[in-house]
Amino acid sequence: MSTDQDLLTDGLLTHPYAVYDRLRDTAPVHRVTGPDGSPAWLVTRYDDVREALADPLLSLDKRHALPGGYKGFALPPALDANLLNMDPPDHTRIRRLVGRAFTTRRVEQLRAPIRRTADRLLDALGTNGGPHGSTDLIAAYAAPLPITVICDLLGVPHEHRRDFRAWTDALVAPDPAKPQAAKEAVVAMLGFFTQLLADKRKEPADDLLSDLIAVRDESDSAGNGRLTEDELMSLAFLILFAGYENTVQLIGTAVLALLQHPGQLAALRADPTRLPAAVEEFVRYDGPALLAIRRFPREDVTIGDVTVPAGETVLLSLAAANRDPRRFPHADRFDLGRDATGHLALGHGIHYCLGAPLARLETEIALAALLERLPDLQLDGDPGDLRWRPSLRARGLLTLPVTY
Repeated sequence: MSTDQDLLTDGLLTHPYAVYDRLRDTAPVHRVTGPDGSPAWLVTRYDDVREALADPLLSLDKRHALPGGYKGFALPPALDANLLNMDPPDHTRIRRLVGRAFTTRRVEQLRAPIRRTADRLLDALGTNGGPHGSTDLIAAYAAPLPITVICDLLGVPHEHRRDFRAWTDALVAPDPAKPQAAKEAVVAMLGFFTQLLADKRKEPADDLLSDLIAVRDESDSAGNGRLTEDELMSLAFLILFAGYENTVQLIGTAVLALLQHPGQLAALRADPTRLPAAVEEFVRYDGPALLAIRRFPREDVTIGDVTVPAGETVLLSLAAANRDPRRFPHADRFDLGRDATGHLALGHGIHYCLGAPLARLETEIALAALLERLPDLQLDGDPGDLRWRPSLRARGLLTLPVTY
């Protein structure tokens, strides 16, 4: 065991991979201070992280947590009854209800609509033979693409989409100068989802949210509801939040990696059929989730050579595991030729990311459109001046200035 009391002062926000390299080399498990200042155990090596992700003794249910430990977002019950806080059998029941919407086959049907959205966004940049220019690729492309896709899938009205981006930013990367912003965002989201569900009940449409409401309002053979009202609202929140947030960051970091490695960019342009495999390296090399959702041992568990007492908080570093040279040779090297299968960026076990097929497809299409239509895409400015989100939870660029 090693003790690193305050990761925030250790450079994790600014140079996460260098810090994780040091932690991983020093010891498999570290006693750290969580994002909210409470104690936790940080696991950094690939084999330990992979095993822990699938360990049924490590619960996501906050009822197994000791008082005073890190528990993650503080959400009201109506938003907190989601898959990220559940173990079987509730997790199994809810995941089965919604999983059919995110199968690879169902998601593939979205390919054409996603490409139309990507082309429309690029049209706005004047890329059809128009003048060259410059833009912030996050604001102009990486953010509006996934928010449009997930909102279309759920059936969220256009006028609310900009608000939702601001709310998620306030939750994932709180501004220390605005201590009330996160609480205000939660209140706003609660009101938004309450009204949205009421509207969908009055006027159902051909969208996922209307389908989930129908499931909620039906009964099983025993006369019990298949979803509680809190579970329905929490599920809508999770799909919208995770379906947007992670894909924005993945598209942004993937584009940055290509622009910083022109040889690999040229190879991908020459053979775009490599894009699906390339997405696996993008997400391994610099994925959006630095940490998996916190876990709480149901009983004392041994991870590596450390015994973690029951109820204490365990943080599994997906980022450190994916850069572990024991699993990926030359792990700090961005290499589109490597076999990146087996990475943990999207989880492992029963809590593997539900939206993984959609995130992969959106990233593939977003990059395909850029490669085709912006042949002279370049970073605008010094890479050292890029600003990253001040978050231990999610890694992503605040802006990505480019010329084209």
